[in-house]
This record gives sequence, C-alpha cells and structure tokens, in this order.
Amino acid sequence: MNPAEAYILKQQEPYKSILLQLQAIVEAVAPNSELLYKWRIPFYYCNGIPLCYFNQSKDYVDLAFWHFDQMDEFTEYFVDANRKSIRSLRYKSAEDINDEVVVYVLQKQLEINTNPFKLILKPKQSKR
Repeated sequence: MNPAEAYILKQQEPYKSILLQLQAIVEAVAPNSELLYKWRIPFYYCNGIPLCYFNQSKDYVDLAFWHFDQMDEFTEYFVDANRKSIRSLRYKSAEDINDEVVVYVLQKQLEINTNPFKLILKPKQSKR
C-alpha cells in the first residue's frame, strides 16, 4: 500500500471520512494526478507539479494549496493560519465539504500549472 494511502486509512473518524471524500474529489478533477507521501503527509502531484496536500491536525483536516493570490472566487473559505505561501480549506466533518469550492480550487491549481516551490524557494547563491 502506498504510504499516503496508509496515512489516510489510519486516521480516526471523522478525519478518515473527510480525507477519503477529498481524495475522491481530487482524483475526479485530476485523474492523472499522483498521490505521494512527502514530509509525512499525502501530496498530490500532477505532471510533476504539486497540486495540493492533506494534513490532519488537531480537530480538523486541511486541504492545502498554493497560488491563492490567483483565486477569484470562494476566497472567504481560505484559511491562512499565519502561513505566507499556503492557504487551505479546513474541514471538521465530511458534511462541511463544499464540492463546488474544492473543485474550483483544484481546477485553478491545474490551470496555473506552476511549481510553487520554484516561486517560494530562493536560488542558492554561489560561494566565492
């Protein structure tokens, strides 16, 4: 079993249900995406570019993504949690998931199709 899938399946309820529902939406919107286990959490990559990641923390699940500054709709749903380059959609139950919002964010991420790490990480300066 893929470690990312194991991460999802080992979560307690209601978090496992939230993660499974988000997984189904991501895979429906981005059927060619790849679920990987990076930094001890599930990441979805599409064409080698990070699309989003899941993180179960405290009493919620985050569907986290980049490029929030290019989102035109549903911005009232975004949680910044004092993060500079990432926003998330936060869920405490599967019933809280608004499919329209999740689909919009994923489609925008696919449309932008830019590796966020290249934008965030500064190039290393050569040593002299």
